[in-house]
Amino acid sequence: MAFWQDTPGFALAADKIQILTNAKQYHDELLDLIDGAKQRIYITALYLQDDEAGREILDALHQKSLANPSLEINVLVDFHRAQRGLIGEQRSEGNAKLYCDKLAQTQSNVKVYGVPVKAKELFGVLHLKGFVIDDTVLYSGASLNNVYLHYEDKYRLDRYFVIEQSLLANSFCQFIEKYLLSSEAVARLDTRPLPKLADIKLAQKQLMRDLKKAKYTFEGANSNEGLNVRAFLGFGRRTNKLNRLIKSLFDTTEHELVLYTPYFNFPAPLLRSLRRLLKQGLQVSIVVGDKTANDFYICPSQPFSRIGALPYLYETILRKFLKSQHRFIKSGQLKVYLWKEGSNSFHLKGICKDNHTHLLSGHNLNPRAWGLDIENGLLIEDPDRQILEDIEKEKQAILANCRLLSGPEDVETLDDYPLPVKKLLGQAKRVKVDFIIKRFI
Repeated sequence: MAFWQDTPGFALAADKIQILTNAKQYHDELLDLIDGAKQRIYITALYLQDDEAGREILDALHQKSLANPSLEINVLVDFHRAQRGLIGEQRSEGNAKLYCDKLAQTQSNVKVYGVPVKAKELFGVLHLKGFVIDDTVLYSGASLNNVYLHYEDKYRLDRYFVIEQSLLANSFCQFIEKYLLSSEAVARLDTRPLPKLADIKLAQKQLMRDLKKAKYTFEGANSNEGLNVRAFLGFGRRTNKLNRLIKSLFDTTEHELVLYTPYFNFPAPLLRSLRRLLKQGLQVSIVVGDKTANDFYICPSQPFSRIGALPYLYETILRKFLKSQHRFIKSGQLKVYLWKEGSNSFHLKGICKDNHTHLLSGHNLNPRAWGLDIENGLLIEDPDRQILEDIEKEKQAILANCRLLSGPEDVETLDDYPLPVKKLLGQAKRVKVDFIIKRFI
């Protein structure tokens, strides 16, 4: 028995699961759910951006609160990310200014909190996913801004599951209440003066200790058979149950493993498991974003910033993998797909094992998610394949904008890169810091 089956799951009805396939549907569904909310709205995201789409969502929350003052509305975002400008921009109050201004204007009951997972953003952020509106969980890796919500021409594609299950929704809310909102480190970001890390330093350290022991409750869960769902939390390296779950999904695969990840940089334990699966003759499919579909990509015609080298670094890692596993690609046992659609970006994550076990997660399957950020995930078991048709529709919609790689020659090399990128990656390799960088991306 797989280790995750030690805990019973929440029973699901197939008609209570809806799989969306594009960012506009995500936008419309979120606004519809907010509009229809009666009891509670809990939103947990890396950020809610001060742009047109972010303001639209925040306005909808404030308007709903004014229309129904008894409605509980809590928004939780990363403490550090909310109090800085975009990378490369001048120092500012960041998105927190929007939160403060909107609350001052409306005087509603919406509350926006900042969660300081680590003392510095570089070493870990709030990467929990899932919005709870009454008894529905809208689960996606997407945050809230123009590209995630497809406000204008550009979008950032993710996965979007709408799950109506009251006990699962309760579990999410109970976790937030018990471990986050009860912590003195989790401060309001919609009232001035804005909190500083120095003021909550001791509480932040205690929060880190608490989160390493935290878990979702399974009150009312009674299903180990049929269609069911379990929630998992991951933080830190030693007691990280989400990491254990991911590793177990790799290691218990019997026929086929399908992986979605925006950044090609597998942690060492997963890379070893992948190689073992291939040697055992199993089928592996990996869907990853093209470097131009990476959210850090900067068009060569634009001014260069060091952060713009990351997509190229990911591609060098991918090329090395393609070279080492070329015989499995040639045989058709390993399929690696690159997603690209215009100037849009790719942010999908997740695992499908043997067509019956599906992990939805914000986990990027990279060293940063493995050891630094706080992550969560929903594991859906579908032994009778009741939702397989919808899972397959989602997969085909994704693959429609993919090209299948035939080997390392299908991706560019260092010699093909823009001069600033070539110089930066070359310097990193010469002074041997590239292996350190890979642990943080």
